[in-house]
Amino acid sequence: MSDIKNGLGSKRAQRQADIAEYVLQNGSATAADLAERFAVSTMTIHRDLDELERQRIVRKHRGGVSVQPSSIFESNVAYRMRSAVREKRALARRARELIEPGMAIMIDGSTTTLELARLLDDIPLTVVTNFMGAITVIRDLPNIRLIALGGEWYRPHESFLGVPCIEAIDALRVDLLFASISAVSGGFTYHQEQEVVLVKQAMMRAAQRSILMVDHTKLDRVALHRVAPLPAWDLVLTDDAAPERTLQEMRDQGIPYELVPSEHD
Repeated sequence: MSDIKNGLGSKRAQRQADIAEYVLQNGSATAADLAERFAVSTMTIHRDLDELERQRIVRKHRGGVSVQPSSIFESNVAYRMRSAVREKRALARRARELIEPGMAIMIDGSTTTLELARLLDDIPLTVVTNFMGAITVIRDLPNIRLIALGGEWYRPHESFLGVPCIEAIDALRVDLLFASISAVSGGFTYHQEQEVVLVKQAMMRAAQRSILMVDHTKLDRVALHRVAPLPAWDLVLTDDAAPERTLQEMRDQGIPYELVPSEHD
């Protein structure tokens, strides 16, 4: 009997993994389409989606499911890794030009700054981060002193967060912070989740200069929690598809920003 139960559990886990991959590729799906695609009942699909939502891989809505961000839901890391890749790489190239040998820099838990981490293979630096993706990229680089911020492991973000992480950040001082954000609107930066907000705010306090790397898809949008007013950032890097309304807001507030061309990888 236990073998049968184990077999059923394995089959269910594989189906849920396949559902997650399908939704990640397509951005969203209806429960009816998923039931037909995976040849199971709608009730079974809803149970699978409940489990995937519990893991914060997807968010359910009436009649279907999505991995796209909302004002209260940040997309799964796997989905964010696939979005605006060309723009993120362009921002990372420009950010790399701001780094000088011997600096101490901090990288937040974003897929945008992960692209920057991938460019740090030839310069002596101290790098501080709470993001497992960046830690994995940097850990074997001979010229980099890596300080990994501990704390509570948050699987959906693949990052360490919580009070221990904030306390570790508060004990440090770095030259530059490179960070991204979920939404920018009305002169403020926003994120969906309080735990992430508190860590980003601590990182800004620890940096002599804070550089915001934000592609155009995050501009003129809001999320649940305010992180900081735009003037709190020392420089905003965005791509050349940024909406004019947001750019005008930054000009009106005297916020330094740069438009980074993203026409090539």
